[in-house]
Amino acid sequence: MRSYDLIHQLISLVEEFEKESQEKELSMVDFTGFLVNYVEKPNHHKITEDVRFGGNEKEATALAYQIDNNIGRLFVYMSRYAKWYIKKALENTQLQSAEDFTCLAILLTHDSLLKGDLINRNIQEKTSGTEVIRRLIAAGLVRQWDDENDKRGKRISITQEGKQLLYIVFNDMNNVGKMITGDLTFSEKLTLQYILQKLELYHHDLHEKKAISGKGDLKLYADKKS
Repeated sequence: MRSYDLIHQLISLVEEFEKESQEKELSMVDFTGFLVNYVEKPNHHKITEDVRFGGNEKEATALAYQIDNNIGRLFVYMSRYAKWYIKKALENTQLQSAEDFTCLAILLTHDSLLKGDLINRNIQEKTSGTEVIRRLIAAGLVRQWDDENDKRGKRISITQEGKQLLYIVFNDMNNVGKMITGDLTFSEKLTLQYILQKLELYHHDLHEKKAISGKGDLKLYADKKS
């Protein structure tokens, strides 16, 4: 939306607000409340169009723009941007992915972890998590040994080489964090952090309970949100 169109829309909304308020003195606080109520109505909710979409299949596009679908798609885009920045930050190191980095970062804060526990904390499936650990062992960044209480279990800890590399990488990962938050103001970052933390707690609980095992579980939890 161009600035002129936005100004025109705001003027129309002020007129509508004035009619609704009748003889009441108008204030910015009241108008803000009016605007919040206005945009929360589904038929008034205007989402910024996705520059990737073309002009075909309007029905499918409208479905993609539904609020939950739109947020989900934006999360996917953000995760891909983040992976791209992380890949650049890890260049010329022994780490290949964000999962390699987070695996080491988790181990840094523990004396050791069971292999399965580490994979779970790193939010990975067993196969991909095992591959990450295998790479880190081969690079000498972590070590693995039999658990004393369960000979079938393996314990993992970070090596001194892993710690040294991690502290070097931290500097570049700080730049990644700043890139991901883009041009948000500090107050916007606080708001985003609050919302993301709330979402993380919700999804972490489902992850710990292994609540989502298939399409049926997805539908079950999605229906609860409808």
